[in-house]
This record gives sequence, structure tokens and C-alpha cells, in this order.
Amino acid sequence: MGRRQFMNLLTFGSVAGVALGGLYPVIRYFIPPKAAGGGGGTTAKDAAGNPVTLSGWLSSHKEGDRSLVQGLKGDPTYLVVEGPDSIGNYGISAICTHLGCVVPWNNGAGKFMCPCHGSQYDATGKVVRGPAPLSLALAHVTVENDNVFLSQWSETDFRTGDKPWWS
Repeated sequence: MGRRQFMNLLTFGSVAGVALGGLYPVIRYFIPPKAAGGGGGTTAKDAAGNPVTLSGWLSSHKEGDRSLVQGLKGDPTYLVVEGPDSIGNYGISAICTHLGCVVPWNNGAGKFMCPCHGSQYDATGKVVRGPAPLSLALAHVTVENDNVFLSQWSETDFRTGDKPWWS
């Protein structure tokens, strides 16, 4: 191979590489993303980062308990135990809608009470006292093969009858 052929090949290869590198994001933009998994959502994880199972959760949490798991986008989310063998079909985000503090459940008062500025939410996460302007966000909770999954809530907010502000 001569010097001229080698330089032409090198130039063509460089130009083709740059062009393909620039076209890749454009092509990916027009290809829709594939659905992940079976549509079950994000696996709920406990404080240690282990996947939450229904049987394990119910063995250590009694009826009426609201305890935190790692939920959507890693945000803390409360799972609600509704009975001796069931959890609620919704999870409640623990992020205050005022300034983003983590809102603890106050078992004695039966509501969520933000320690930062005094916002209060009822047992379902609906705001009952400000300065928080909105209720806590919701997430769907599903159980498949004893594993607990959280997914985005996009339906009407059952607490207010409004469209969800968080979606």
C-alpha cells in the first residue's frame, strides 16, 4: 500500500468515525426506549439496600405501621401496612412539598409532621397544615412473587380528586 492510499484510508476512517459519532445520538432519539422488565416498577429496598419482600416486611411491621423504604429515584417512600397479611396499594413519598425535608410519621398524632417548618399531612399524605402547598407524592405499590415494587402514580390523586402534581 502506498503512502497516498494510506493517507486516504486514514482520512476516510477519521471522517467516517466523527460522522457516525455525531449521528448516533440523533438516531437514538428516534428509536423509542424498550419497556424495562415486566412493568413491575422499581424494587423497593430497605435501609440496608436489600430488596423488600412482602413476607419479610409483614413479619417485622404490624398493622397501621408506616415505615420507609428506598423508592422511586432513590427517594424515601412510606409503605403502609393495612392488615396482618397486606400492605397498601400506594406508597407515600417522605419528601416535604415545602422545602424538601424528610417528613417523619408521628405515630402518637397519627399524621406526618415536618420538623423543618411545621407542615402536617394526614395518614394518606394529604396536606392539612402549611406552609407546605401540596400533598405528599404517591407511588403505586405492587407485589409480584413476594417482591415489593414501586411505580409512578399518574392517575387522579384519590385524596384531592386532582391530577397528580408530581408526574
